[in-house]
Amino acid sequence: MSNITNPELELAFDYVLYTHKNIFLTGKAGTGKTTFLHRIKKESPKRMVVVAPTGVAAINAGGMTIHSFFQLPFGPFVPGAPKDPSRQRNFSKEKVRLLQSLDLLVIDEISMVRADLLDAVDEVLRRYRDRRKPFGGLQLLMIGDLHQLPPVVKDEEWNLLREHYDTAYFFGSHALQDTEPVSIELKHIYRQSDETFIHLLNKVRNNQLDDEVLRLLNSRFVPNFQPPHGESYITLTAHNHLAQSTNLEHLAAIREPMQSFKAEIKGEFPPSAYPAEECLDCKLGAQIMFVKNDLSREKRYYNGKIGVITGFDKEHILVQCPGESETIPVGRVEWQNLKYSLNEQNKEVKEEVLGTFSQFPLKLAWAITIHKSQGLTFERAIIDAQAAFAHGQVYVALSRCKSFEGIVLRSKIVLSSVKTDQVVQRYTEEADKNAPDRRHLSRSRAEFQQSLLRELFDFSALDRQLLQLSKVYREHARALLPEAQKPVDELYLRFDSMVLQPAERFKVQLIQYFRQEQLPEEQDALQERLRKAGVYFAEQLNKGLLEATQKLSVMTDNQSVKTLLKEQLEATQMAIFLKNACFVSVQEGFSSTRYLRSKMDAELDFSRLKSRFSPSSSAFAPHNVPNGKLFMQLRTWRDQMAAELDIEPYEILSNRSILDLVQKLPANRMALSKIVGIGRVKLERYGEELLAMIKRYREELGGS
Repeated sequence: MSNITNPELELAFDYVLYTHKNIFLTGKAGTGKTTFLHRIKKESPKRMVVVAPTGVAAINAGGMTIHSFFQLPFGPFVPGAPKDPSRQRNFSKEKVRLLQSLDLLVIDEISMVRADLLDAVDEVLRRYRDRRKPFGGLQLLMIGDLHQLPPVVKDEEWNLLREHYDTAYFFGSHALQDTEPVSIELKHIYRQSDETFIHLLNKVRNNQLDDEVLRLLNSRFVPNFQPPHGESYITLTAHNHLAQSTNLEHLAAIREPMQSFKAEIKGEFPPSAYPAEECLDCKLGAQIMFVKNDLSREKRYYNGKIGVITGFDKEHILVQCPGESETIPVGRVEWQNLKYSLNEQNKEVKEEVLGTFSQFPLKLAWAITIHKSQGLTFERAIIDAQAAFAHGQVYVALSRCKSFEGIVLRSKIVLSSVKTDQVVQRYTEEADKNAPDRRHLSRSRAEFQQSLLRELFDFSALDRQLLQLSKVYREHARALLPEAQKPVDELYLRFDSMVLQPAERFKVQLIQYFRQEQLPEEQDALQERLRKAGVYFAEQLNKGLLEATQKLSVMTDNQSVKTLLKEQLEATQMAIFLKNACFVSVQEGFSSTRYLRSKMDAELDFSRLKSRFSPSSSAFAPHNVPNGKLFMQLRTWRDQMAAELDIEPYEILSNRSILDLVQKLPANRMALSKIVGIGRVKLERYGEELLAMIKRYREELGGS
């Protein structure tokens, strides 16, 4: 695909790579949407996962189902409704880190995704990424054709959803509507080359049938058609039971012994996602269809190719296809059921194989449902669309064929059987009017880069975090050591003068640079200013703030207060750590790709390194405590004693008692008995040890 000149494909590729826009990539059948997905997976540097609405679609796309990846319950998602705790699943730490590390979410077969399901995805991503942004700030690439198969919504489900949504289609999602997505339609059709046939398909797709179009379509109606000998036709029908009965009738008519081939299934592979028959029953002379592309160098078959079985050997089924002189020896192939995880070392999203399904990539092919034919290509097809019940089914059936001459209609097409959803029609027309072009892409690239730079110098989140930290210390002052609040206040003052105020001045300068026509990445003067800013702010954040947080006291005998302090302090340290990483990244010059990667990597690095910043692991005594060395000795002794006795440290000696000891330095039992919290029992148990430690400390100081 990358070697073919296709302006829409290249435009879509650039939107994915160089912007943060949500993208709906659509196009008529055979325009290369699936090939584009493979290219994105192969060439894009963005960390991504691929999901799809059904198990088979997910396996074919090389991803997971939406429900499985996001651990969503089945059933409607009603916006604003109270959440049932029994239906909400907790994510593991590994899954949370994976969600937080992603740059791109690809949703294949988006036409079958309901609006409420997309909003359920939005809720999960907001919960674990950024609550303020739709989809947690994650970019979406949605691939599909709204003129093909619609989402399935039962009457009772729609009764619950109709008050919240104008349509069940994905574009009715509230979260998506808040993002101003771009819609790019692929124009070049690879499946068909006959312009007359392409024009005819467009008329069906856009619900523009008239008498002339119907006359032309129904010219392919052949009553009681029987395929000529040697020509392989497949029947496309609207109902599964008709396809099954047709296949079984034809198979029974062949007077050859039945051959059965059972799939080899290893690990986890749910039956709903089986991409081929679990047990393939066939005979010599049976008409079959390939259900997978040949990935070998020879490329001898593709998904949807029709042939006839001409023989069997130990490891192969021999297939003869019309118009080809050589038979194809078909061996078993493997499909994989994947799970995504994050490689903590290189920060890359990796695919973990949960299970495999190994089977001959064949199925009986005298008939198939229109639904299951989506994505396939046929040389010849008999179409029975009289009972088509869903929007777009007639279009799906007709567009499976490579040529108009390859179509035979079992029943005539009437206006009532060609259904195009008016909601889809209006959406498509509006999207066509607002189709993006290269100028829009350039503006989107500039907006994206500018938004990242605004974010870089926006310290409002860290400002709120530091104020919240100060508030917690102030509200629990009675449970803390004296003056524990003072270094927190000093930390904020340093942040305000050395970080916040310079950043505000720099944001004013950014406005001048943003007025230039060049992209921020292409402005030499701006790049030089950013490199210098990177050095300055990284120094202030790392040396000035992060190291200072390690010296803050979280000492208290109240365990709930201690837990709260640690949580707030960790959140503050993480905010500083992430900002520092972003400024370090621009020391080499600003690049949107490098900036995003550094930011995402920093989130993962902090979760791995956060123990290094914990005040509990530092050797610092609380701020302004006299005889700090003795304070640390007494605290260490107290904690070790508590661990040996398996009791809480304050049951040995409270923090207030330690503070009173280092202030008064008692030299005898009488003086020790007057220390806060030391009664008769503690005096008897620990008095001698405490006096001995204080005596040694005084001697080290040269005292008496």
